Amino acid sequence: MPKFDQMLEEQKTNNVLWTPSKVIARLVKEINDESSYLYWAYKNDIPVFCPGLTDGSLGDMLYMRSFGNGGGLVVGVVPDIRAINGEAVHASPRKTGMIILGGGLPKHHICNANLMRNGADYAVFINTAQEFDGSDSGACPDEAVSWGKIGDSAKSVKIRATSTGSRSHESSRSITTNAEEEWDLVSTSEELKTMKGN
Repeated sequence: MPKFDQMLEEQKTNNVLWTPSKVIARLVKEINDESSYLYWAYKNDIPVFCPGLTDGSLGDMLYMRSFGNGGGLVVGVVPDIRAINGEAVHASPRKTGMIILGGGLPKHHICNANLMRNGADYAVFINTAQEFDGSDSGACPDEAVSWGKIGDSAKSVKIRATSTGSRSHESSRSITTNAEEEWDLVSTSEELKTMKGN
């Protein structure tokens, strides 16, 4: 990818320390697609954090550029973890909330950032994972409360649905638009367990 070659040159000549969020911002800037939410995040100087940037095709391209040229292209994660955790820690007196579509590494990354501030004030988990397999994806909000990732008095819910299906998008839009009504309707993972088919 020529953009990575250009980034390597900037690293060598300008001592640029690339982070996953800077890589994303650069790629989004170059793609310049107004129909993308990433474009609007870039345009408004909102960082997009991706703890799994090295997974998949982008990781393969980064690997290929890690040879030669004085050590190759380097992407450091520490500034990004400081930035996302700092966002959570310094949010006070404002509240934090999480709407997490899916699970795994991104879910854990966002929840851990909120652990640094004694838990999020609101949480919505939308995924199909189950608790019995012991995965982070399957964990319900009450598990995150036990770790301090969600505050003791927080309003949280897990919606068992695919994150790509229209139902979950409608649910998350409804929850964020009519938060108080939704939270009163389905406020805990225990209540969700009793709502078969929803």
